[in-house]
Amino acid sequence: MTTRALAAMAAGVDLVPFEFDRREVGPGDVRIDITHSGVCHSDIHTVGGDWGDQEFPIVPGHEIIGRVVAVGADVTDFAVGDLAGVGVYVDSCRECANCLAGESNSCHKGMTGTYAAPDRRHGGFTQGGYASDIVVDHGYVVHVPESLDPAGAAPLLCAGITLFAPLSRFEAGPGKRVGIIGLGGLGHMGVKFAHAMGAEVTVISHSPGKEADAKKLGADHFLLSTDQEQMDAHRFGFDLLINTVSVPIDVNAYLELLDFRGTLVMVGLAGEPYCFDAPVILNQGRSITGSMIGPVSQLQEMLNFSAEHGIHSDIEVIPADYINTAYQRVVDSDVRYRFVIDASTI
Repeated sequence: MTTRALAAMAAGVDLVPFEFDRREVGPGDVRIDITHSGVCHSDIHTVGGDWGDQEFPIVPGHEIIGRVVAVGADVTDFAVGDLAGVGVYVDSCRECANCLAGESNSCHKGMTGTYAAPDRRHGGFTQGGYASDIVVDHGYVVHVPESLDPAGAAPLLCAGITLFAPLSRFEAGPGKRVGIIGLGGLGHMGVKFAHAMGAEVTVISHSPGKEADAKKLGADHFLLSTDQEQMDAHRFGFDLLINTVSVPIDVNAYLELLDFRGTLVMVGLAGEPYCFDAPVILNQGRSITGSMIGPVSQLQEMLNFSAEHGIHSDIEVIPADYINTAYQRVVDSDVRYRFVIDASTI
């Protein structure tokens, strides 16, 4: 079956219509007719060659929602007609300690990305969700609750889990003072989840124009990072900070906001090393850690939580032929807060 898609044929060029053949549905596979595919900033970095050499052509997209149209003979947890989702990865080694512990996103041999990754089982390279359909091993597919709007749910498969995972890990909830650094595609999901979990939520941004949106999304407070008086007044004011921005930050300035044994979680990719002064973490027992998406089980947990609390990404749905304009608007920070492709237009 021929798959219609949008692809980058070389680094740094516009995406164009593209056709290729997916593999046949194997015993453990499901085929999904894609209805919506989110546009992630990492898609832009990847096809732009910002993260190193890639094998082209590349069909991006790892925020995928659609309907199951075929299942393999060994698949019992999905049926034709199910609303299903595929996130950032579609395979792992299944043998290392992390995979066996249910943490396949942290596979010691490296998870297999949904696109632009060597396919360890079928050869070639994976191709993603800017497409009419996809075939994925059922163990890396999740059920999408029918109460969720599929367009607004698509970015949950990456942006959503990226924030849900560290908030869950560090027990954001009543009595926990949480700061979300940056209010973009990632940050706005952090505000929604932290608010729904019952935490006291502050958005920390360099842009005063984001305050109204922050409060609308559920933030209790807004802290302007360029105002030193405000920053000084919030010293020791947080238990947990999550950095969602993809540009370099003054790590020391944010560490000073943490209270005793507070934690700064890095989820944004700045593209260059971070620097900090050791005494800033030694003095108060502070920690810096990272978080990258979550395992399939937590992806399902996040979708169920989103359905329970009515959480979706704030989106702008676009036709396929708008994709290159959308990419430029993402680079220009001109979207609130995620683009989602209507896959029927591909």
